[in-house]
Amino acid sequence: MRTVDSIQFKDKTALVRVDFNVPLNDANEITDETRIKSALPTINKILDDGGSVVLMSHLGRPKGQPSDSLSLKHVVSKLEQLLNKEVLFAEDCVSSRAFELSDSLKNGEVLLLENLRFHSEEKAGDQSFAKKLAKHGNIYVNDAFGTAHRAHASTAVIADFFTDDKKVSGYLMAEEIKNAEVLLSDPKRPFVAITGGAKVSDKIAILENLIGKADHILIGGGMTYTFIKAQGGLIGDSLVEEDKLDLAKSLLQLAKEKNTKIHLPIDSVIADEFAKDAETSVRRSNDISGGWMGLDIGPMAIEAFTAVILSAESILWNGPMGVFEMEAFSKGTKAIAAAVAQATENGAYSLIGGGDSAAAVNQFGFAKQMSHVSTGGGALLELFEGKELPGIQALQ
Repeated sequence: MRTVDSIQFKDKTALVRVDFNVPLNDANEITDETRIKSALPTINKILDDGGSVVLMSHLGRPKGQPSDSLSLKHVVSKLEQLLNKEVLFAEDCVSSRAFELSDSLKNGEVLLLENLRFHSEEKAGDQSFAKKLAKHGNIYVNDAFGTAHRAHASTAVIADFFTDDKKVSGYLMAEEIKNAEVLLSDPKRPFVAITGGAKVSDKIAILENLIGKADHILIGGGMTYTFIKAQGGLIGDSLVEEDKLDLAKSLLQLAKEKNTKIHLPIDSVIADEFAKDAETSVRRSNDISGGWMGLDIGPMAIEAFTAVILSAESILWNGPMGVFEMEAFSKGTKAIAAAVAQATENGAYSLIGGGDSAAAVNQFGFAKQMSHVSTGGGALLELFEGKELPGIQALQ
């Protein structure tokens, strides 16, 4: 796959799909600018070459209707600050005014288009909508890894309207793929995968794909208790997917057959209700009484998981160990983050799989100690599920 390095952008207008789906507070202020900063190297490469840039992105889930709270106008001032230059803004991505602005762009200028998802045609992957968007530039650059698993108009379909020499990946997209390949192709061993989150059903495909590839899989989060109940354990009122008990058993059996050791937490931090001020205790994960639920891994589990992580040469982490947003149930996730950081310092390669895992390592201050923190939770997950991503396929 070709990158922006293969093109000299002087006197050209690059239409760049970025991922500016940033979190905003009630005052429409950006609370985490990571995604904008991640796009800067690609944007600056084009500008430094002497080209102009038209940026397109989605923000949130407006369901095909304009929404002031999800307008990309809220991103303009931060983008101007980071680029140290004025950024023009088009109040609709395919209006006549938007095309006037993109047609008249001078070298060195930047235009940001309004939220693509204000049009339902974006998510529908509509050909005519993609064709309209393509008119904004003469080179297409996809730097939005976080949406590469979606066959949307701006992420995949639009590439049909550019010749092979006029469609390339940005630096972020290339970096994400390169880092995933480290673990997908020939990881150094032991390879330890850490999976968490609420439901087994959300992680079936990645677990199936990692069994046989990873030497160890550590399981935390709400999905723990489906596995423990499947083995006959008592889980009280913990989260469980009753219809996935047989699946959990079959995954455990598959792991035995393929020499992948699955580790479940020995103990759990339990609570009498799902609340930050709930009464808490610590119990064996397979001996939780009714009226109590597991909301984090316990101290023995932390110790056991840490030992496995510190033995690793390659680490993939996707999903928290508990309800880390509540302080009472954050110790497990924080301890795992610290262990992965330590293993990385010891020479292991660590890939943090976007989403809640990325949020956790950022929240606890460990992000810079990891080998790579992905910007795309869903996209990275699908890569490890063995799927081909439409946004990457479209550039090949």
